[in-house]
Amino acid sequence: MTEQLIPEYDKSKWRKGEWDNEPDRVDFIQHGFACFILRNQLGNWCGYVGVPENHPYYLVKYQDVDGSLDVHGGLTYSDVCVAPICHIPEPGMPDNVWWFGFDTAHYMDESPYDFGSRMLGHGVYRNMEYTMNETKHLADQLAALYKEK
Repeated sequence: MTEQLIPEYDKSKWRKGEWDNEPDRVDFIQHGFACFILRNQLGNWCGYVGVPENHPYYLVKYQDVDGSLDVHGGLTYSDVCVAPICHIPEPGMPDNVWWFGFDTAHYMDESPYDFGSRMLGHGVYRNMEYTMNETKHLADQLAALYKEK
């Protein structure tokens, strides 16, 4: 399953840049939630936080909570584990989680993908550190809503 968690993208259309020295996926735990950041096919980072079954937002669609959670570009994803939006749980961590996610491919966000000269220099590349901080911020907000049943 590990190989399914990092998709193989054709990077031949990606320009040279800071992203060349970054990995394509980073997993971590924040407030007891499984979290990770993962590149999409354009090379932009996406961040994900998995909430367990006893979280009040478990199985709630991102469109229904978007206004109550503040993250870069707003939430753009929610679902159960569907590779590559999935994880291999650490011992003692839940396997069955509901993922909330966002991406860094919005207006004024720079992409590694080469869209041609019309796009160059008109955005900011949201790097690994930025995306990890935003993902942690999302986990902080979800933790504030979490009450053990």
